[in-house]
Amino acid sequence: MSQKVLLNATEINIALNRLACQLIEKHDDFSKTVLIGIQPRGVFLAERLKTLLENEYKIKNIKLGYLDITFYRDDFRRSEKPLEANKTRIDFIVEDKNVVFIDDVLFTGRSIRSALTAMQSFGRPLEIELLTLIDRRFSRHLPIQPDYRGRQVDAINGEKVKVYWKENDGEDAVYLVKN
Repeated sequence: MSQKVLLNATEINIALNRLACQLIEKHDDFSKTVLIGIQPRGVFLAERLKTLLENEYKIKNIKLGYLDITFYRDDFRRSEKPLEANKTRIDFIVEDKNVVFIDDVLFTGRSIRSALTAMQSFGRPLEIELLTLIDRRFSRHLPIQPDYRGRQVDAINGEKVKVYWKENDGEDAVYLVKN
């Protein structure tokens, strides 16, 4: 197994700042916008963006929630091992709000389809957008595209994209892993 660095900590920081600026251009003061990190890995990116927006760009009162999609996935019954759900925490109203789903890697699109289904339980948002750090553009199974992307990556079937966050994995880096 070999791995290649796609983004180092500095490059991730640059991408995060660019993504934050793009969000500000579209959503201004975030008074009608909420951020939803898709569990488990999208939460790290969502928290980073919220912190960046508040500390560097002085935007106040950003609403951030976490959405677990475990039992909304179309493959959740295909595994022999028992699934462990993550926590959903959406303690605000999404009705008539702009929702920005945040996930680390967009691969087949199935996780996003699951998130769209799960979101129906919380109301009817005005609009739903997708922000992803890595867009694996040639591996989609569903017609889903990100509105905001940090980097496009062309990875073939046997390759995986792994995103590491300092808070969870001890470093900020994105790797292309070949088996």
